[in-house]
Amino acid sequence: MSRMRAFLALLAALCSLTAASGARAADTVDVELVLAVDVSYSMDLDELALQREGYMQAVTSPEFLNALRLGPNGRIAIAYVEWAGADEQKLVVDWMLVGSPSEARAFAAAIGAAPLRRVYRTSISSAMTFSADLIEGNGIRGLRRVIDISGDGTNNQGPLVDVTRDAIAARGITINGLPLMLKQATGSLLDIGDLDIYYEDCVIGGPGAFVIPVRGPHEFADAIKTKLVLEIAGVRPPETGLIRPASSAEPRVSCTIGERMWMERWGN
Repeated sequence: MSRMRAFLALLAALCSLTAASGARAADTVDVELVLAVDVSYSMDLDELALQREGYMQAVTSPEFLNALRLGPNGRIAIAYVEWAGADEQKLVVDWMLVGSPSEARAFAAAIGAAPLRRVYRTSISSAMTFSADLIEGNGIRGLRRVIDISGDGTNNQGPLVDVTRDAIAARGITINGLPLMLKQATGSLLDIGDLDIYYEDCVIGGPGAFVIPVRGPHEFADAIKTKLVLEIAGVRPPETGLIRPASSAEPRVSCTIGERMWMERWGN
């Protein structure tokens, strides 16, 4: 992951150029950020643990803490949600204000204290709606509002994902994605080989939206760290092989492919 680490170094320089001056507003944060994490049965327990550990490492990393300090308010509001089917969203860690190493460690510890769980089905759209409602009901004023979706499959239950994405983006909320491509798609189950393209074309949206695919366990921690630093810094990432912005063209894959695959396999 040398390219990822090199990008983090470049980003630190960019952050120093974009840091704003002036007094901090007591009631304002730089970002309201929901980490919305897939816990469906397509994720095995090792992957769930890896995913959670990646977030815990990222929020306590020097790069993350440096990005916090360089923001105009020096703090963010952050919550951690686990999701699966249309009626399966759980607020694992409620909103916390994070602007110091001790607050970051407290948030990471709260993530680690929750038991691992797995739930049936995959409704990215319901997770996005749940997360957007959390943001709009938290009583916090953020300069930016972001939902950070990570998952290893397509939407197969609940509202249509692209329609939901567009409605949430219209509310001024950015949706970024971390498609987990840790297993080779077999074509025989509810998976697709181009999940990163599905996320680009059907899931992410809003100002500056981007996706970072994860293709191996060794990439996970750095990918999460990079994504969180970008979200805090509020800089538009350059398009690279690792980081890709939302697509403005017609979808290259069907945004209802998950629902269709479920119907073909299970008939309901």
